[in-house]
Amino acid sequence: MARTANANGPSPRPGFFNALFGLGFVAFMALMAILSSIGVPHSVIGPIVIGAMMMTFGAIGFTSGTMQVDEFYLAGRRTSPAYNGMVAGANFLSTVSFIGLTGLLYLLGHDGLAFVLGCAGGFVLAGTLIAPYLPRTGAYSIPDFLAARYGSNLVRLIGVVVLFVSCFIFGTAQIYGAAIISAHMLGIAFQPAIYLALACLLAASVLGGMRSVIRVQAAQYVVLVIAYLVPVIWMSVVSTGVPFPQLTYGQALQEIRALEAAQAISPGYLTPFSHHGFRAGDYLLLSLCLMAGTASLPHVLARYLATPSARAARISVAWSLFFVLAFLLAVPAYAAFARWAMLDLIGSGLTPDNIAQKAGWLLRRAATEGASVTVCGKPAVDAAAIAAACAERGVSEIRLTDIGLAPETITLAAPEMFGMPYVVSVLVAAGAIAAALASAQGLLLACSNAVSHDLYFRMLDRHAPTARRLAMSRVLLVLIIGCAAYAAAIKPADMLSVVLWPFSLAAAGLFPALVLGIWWRPANATGAAAGMIAGFGLCLYYMLGTRYGAVDFYQTWSALSSATPAEAARFANLVAAWKAASGEARETAWAALDAHARIIANWWGVSGVSAAAFGLPLGLLVTIAVSGLTRRRSDKHAPTTAEPISDGTPG
Repeated sequence: MARTANANGPSPRPGFFNALFGLGFVAFMALMAILSSIGVPHSVIGPIVIGAMMMTFGAIGFTSGTMQVDEFYLAGRRTSPAYNGMVAGANFLSTVSFIGLTGLLYLLGHDGLAFVLGCAGGFVLAGTLIAPYLPRTGAYSIPDFLAARYGSNLVRLIGVVVLFVSCFIFGTAQIYGAAIISAHMLGIAFQPAIYLALACLLAASVLGGMRSVIRVQAAQYVVLVIAYLVPVIWMSVVSTGVPFPQLTYGQALQEIRALEAAQAISPGYLTPFSHHGFRAGDYLLLSLCLMAGTASLPHVLARYLATPSARAARISVAWSLFFVLAFLLAVPAYAAFARWAMLDLIGSGLTPDNIAQKAGWLLRRAATEGASVTVCGKPAVDAAAIAAACAERGVSEIRLTDIGLAPETITLAAPEMFGMPYVVSVLVAAGAIAAALASAQGLLLACSNAVSHDLYFRMLDRHAPTARRLAMSRVLLVLIIGCAAYAAAIKPADMLSVVLWPFSLAAAGLFPALVLGIWWRPANATGAAAGMIAGFGLCLYYMLGTRYGAVDFYQTWSALSSATPAEAARFANLVAAWKAASGEARETAWAALDAHARIIANWWGVSGVSAAAFGLPLGLLVTIAVSGLTRRRSDKHAPTTAEPISDGTPG
């Protein structure tokens, strides 16, 4: 029996196998570098690397199948804290972190640190308030934990809705990102790239559930960290001669400040609250919302349900923070070196005539990524297009403000910017794909587990045998992954712009019920259900209203908007122009009205990604108030799990 259990559990030596995989991956990339140096075409190197990586991930998952419920849902609850921490890190470090954070810090400078602080602080918050207290109930998911704590299937159902909405949106975005990068590197169309990502996800998760996903995500973490650290260390060596970017980050900032002064750039990169309308209040609210959201992300918290005890969960969170910080501490340096290189390029006397020679990488990026790279306001597809666009604007010497780079472009373009070998660009792309797939696996597995366990088994068929439960779980996982791939395949225009929504949705919908359920004994099912509905509902309304119904939202709540008198007057003029127009002119007028409304449709200037600033406090207040009003009626029916989750929990 002991031998069987060991065979079905995580590897007894995960550290050894991860180290072996890391060495093998480094040796493989070194071989690709040698092949590239002797003349093997780029069109061959890229597909070999990406194809081999995806096949490896699929093989790891495919060979980790199981027919045991505990193994499928929680990897047998025997995952070591360090291994679990690495997996949680891979689960969290999505394309938003791998690609988006670097670009945001490149564009926002000081203000972009709000994203880094929020993400890192979220793990501290989870380790302090939530994660150590999850294992005691023996729950299989976050909705299962809430149902055990509050003794209510209504709370379970609401938890499933919150989990599914937040995880499905996030998971779809990860598939979209993986397909975009795969299509570029493999030289194929977007649709086949979606099918490739779909096949990899299915192979890596369907047969073994969390058991497979944990093993695959550990390998994916190794890939994404190597892929991110290699170029940033290279940048540090080229720029400063020191291979420790975290230590040379300060020198990069000093050089940026000097170059900005020489080029009369104001406000500077380090000037706080001065870029893209970012204010001190935005910085604080965004940090807090990301912190609470990170601490509440159900697919990340599920990793701590897989630990055997509160102590193991707490240690696992500490390891998670270590593995996440190994990545996050390099992000500001990556962005700063890219900014430094761009300012150096501008300072060398960049013009429309010499841009093809001095910055050929810009043209190559624009040729494959379209409008994500612009010069003088137009896509920089070739030197002729740049010359025409700059002539139209009367630009003879290109300045920093004349070059537009989408945030997601910075990470992928940096190796070319620094003249690194092509194989490093492929390595970075592989890391981005690994990050996307790792996060997508965890997110979509959380969705399927919630539906199969919480809805089907706990609410519809409590006596279902193991074989039927696992079959239902696998069928649902295939369907959910397929639906997410389909949603990504239609290339929704707003996919990348709503990718941060799940943080606020999880914070508003789950954080109050989790924290009060653990730390405040009087919290009851009625209060938790009311608080979850109120917080999640308000958050979703604010996000959808300010994004997709901005005109009506502003007209309804104009008294709370941060719009200036001039902006309000412009809105009124655009409304009048839209009402007076007809035909195609009416559609054009509506587009202009809607674009302006999205800028001013807000409450006190709070952006949609920080909607938890309203939803989370409302959820807390409603939970406390309703629990207080219904406490007497529910006291005699209070579930035993309302006792302290572990020693030291306040009563």
